[in-house]
Amino acid sequence: MAKAIMIQGTGSNVGKSMLVAGLCRAFTRRGYKVAPFKPQNMSNNAAVTQDGGEIGRAQALQARACGLSPHSDMNPVLLKPESESGAQVVVQGKRMGTLKARDYGQEKPNLMPKVLESFHRLAAPADLVVIEGAGSPAETNLRKGDIANMGFAEAANLPVILIGDIDRGGVIAQLVGSHTVLSSEDRARIRGFAVNKFRGDPKLFEEGSKDIAQRTGWADLGTLPWFPEAHRLPAEDVMEISSRGRGKIKIAVPKLSRIANFDDLDPLAAEPDVTVQIVEPGQPLPGDADLVLIPGTKSTLGDLAFFRAQGWDIDLHAHVRRGGHVLGICGGYQMLGQWIDDPEGIEGPKGRHPGLGYLNIDTTMGGDKRLAEVVATDHASGHELRAYEIHIGRTDGLDMARAWLTVEGRPEGAASEDGRVMGCYLHGLFTADAFRAAYLARFGAETTGMNFDATVEQTLDALADHIEAHLDLDRIYALSEVIKAV
Repeated sequence: MAKAIMIQGTGSNVGKSMLVAGLCRAFTRRGYKVAPFKPQNMSNNAAVTQDGGEIGRAQALQARACGLSPHSDMNPVLLKPESESGAQVVVQGKRMGTLKARDYGQEKPNLMPKVLESFHRLAAPADLVVIEGAGSPAETNLRKGDIANMGFAEAANLPVILIGDIDRGGVIAQLVGSHTVLSSEDRARIRGFAVNKFRGDPKLFEEGSKDIAQRTGWADLGTLPWFPEAHRLPAEDVMEISSRGRGKIKIAVPKLSRIANFDDLDPLAAEPDVTVQIVEPGQPLPGDADLVLIPGTKSTLGDLAFFRAQGWDIDLHAHVRRGGHVLGICGGYQMLGQWIDDPEGIEGPKGRHPGLGYLNIDTTMGGDKRLAEVVATDHASGHELRAYEIHIGRTDGLDMARAWLTVEGRPEGAASEDGRVMGCYLHGLFTADAFRAAYLARFGAETTGMNFDATVEQTLDALADHIEAHLDLDRIYALSEVIKAV
């Protein structure tokens, strides 16, 4: 029968996602059939699954660490923020609708049966399920109706390991404070703790770990040093996006307020001849950029207004006038057109909204969300590539006569007459090594022949080695418990 262990954290961005990916790879290498699970995730960085759904990108990476294809059961509830107060709710891979935070709080307990259904279905063929919590279980105001942390652990009767982040400071207070505010029932579920992101010799924190263990009664499972190769793995949290590289080819990426599927940037940033510069709100687009890449967004109309509010529309006009290149992906592609029609008010007020006007295309919001893994061919190089689509909206217009991709027999994308402005709906283009090299060669970049997928695999192995060296995996497995039948 399958066993399970849940990894919770003292806060957001303490390294839970990466730790779970490393544990998945480490236990898989030991010969176990491992599966990742996250009851509820909030992220606009999503992956398309083999069953035609979508889950958080972190769970897709964790699935890869297990040698599995992503499946919607791995992340049954995905929240994709569309505004400061509302998010699209995806349940078992399918869009349920958009809810305000208050309304979702009322709906959340009703989703627990679906979460448990996915969990038990996922666990059926597994030896071990490694579960990732969300945020912190110590947010006592969120405990009622919780499905992400202790609420799920209680419902599934699971043991928990709590992770603290020493890099942000106050890790003793993080862990001991969590112990203090948790109810006695929730506190009893925690079997052990680990400290993450230590810079330097972890032995220097031995007294701190002893103090935590003494104050909490939890088992000390180890102190994990900072993993320097973390940037080689796809990031899920928008807070982790940063400028990377020192190459001569500069790609400027405006950091949209609802930026989505930004893993498109990872293969570009991995090339030594490329600099990916993330342009923060309030900062101008750099005048020396070779390419401005407008990424995907969860809210095309909202981020179009945000783009203009930063003055980036003026900067983009200057960039194009200087002969610069522009690439729009998905929502960025829609923004480059003449008009965006939203007759149903999917993204805000109903009506017709002017785009940036660099491509002679129009987009109409509506219809079913397209979720598909596809095989495409680049017209310029002839290279084949695998990509995915994840969007609402249909696009048409004269510049689509200059489509620069073919997807399973149909044209995809659009280009301006001079070819300097291009766009398409496909995410994941640049993971294709030959295409990436051919595309960057247009700007004079010298590529290394890097195998991006192999780099990700090597980094997952290095992460597993790192965890094996510093955490007590034998004890972690011993702390896991057999999943009770429903």
